[in-house]
Amino acid sequence: MANQYRDASGKRLTDYPRPSVAVDTAVLTVPTGGGLSVLQVCDATDGDWRLPGTFVHEGERLASAALRSLSDKAGVTGLAPTQLHVFDDPARDDRGWVLSVAHLDVVPFAALSSLNPSQARLVSVDTATGMVHGHDDIVAFAVASLRASYAAAPDPRGLLAEPFTMSELRHVHEAVRGERLLPDSFRRAMLPLLVDTGSRAAAGPGKPATRYRRA
Repeated sequence: MANQYRDASGKRLTDYPRPSVAVDTAVLTVPTGGGLSVLQVCDATDGDWRLPGTFVHEGERLASAALRSLSDKAGVTGLAPTQLHVFDDPARDDRGWVLSVAHLDVVPFAALSSLNPSQARLVSVDTATGMVHGHDDIVAFAVASLRASYAAAPDPRGLLAEPFTMSELRHVHEAVRGERLLPDSFRRAMLPLLVDTGSRAAAGPGKPATRYRRA
């Protein structure tokens, strides 16, 4: 048996106290006609609604744990969450010293349109509060990160299928940012970042609207 590692003080790694490691995922989307929303799951034991998350198993990678929690607890597969931030306040979780590696995924509503309502649901980010284990802080961080990315680029997370009209693009940005945007100002900011597809959308009376794709 190989000699176990010891540091300069003669201690082994197992001699130091260690936190439990969890992954928690904020999955954000914009339902049809709605505002920015987050995926919640119903805890099988306590019956409350929270972010999908789990403790990391021995020998398991963080990405695998995140996907496992989404599949097992939300019934959702095919997502690709990425690491968002590490929440390491020792007092953040009332179960004990739990370090959370938070993940984020931003997906079109169609990817979450068939949720089992007894298992998972979508709620507005404005009302997703009072969650256990510091999940409110994770949602707030995820929303702030997403909104920052939508400040200067046209739908960078692909919530809207291409091609789209300027009006459709503005509505998605309004949903993500949680505020009304001036149509003329928004158009001037976005046009240099879009490509005219040459197609038009007839959405009622008036001149057909130009359809764009991201440059």
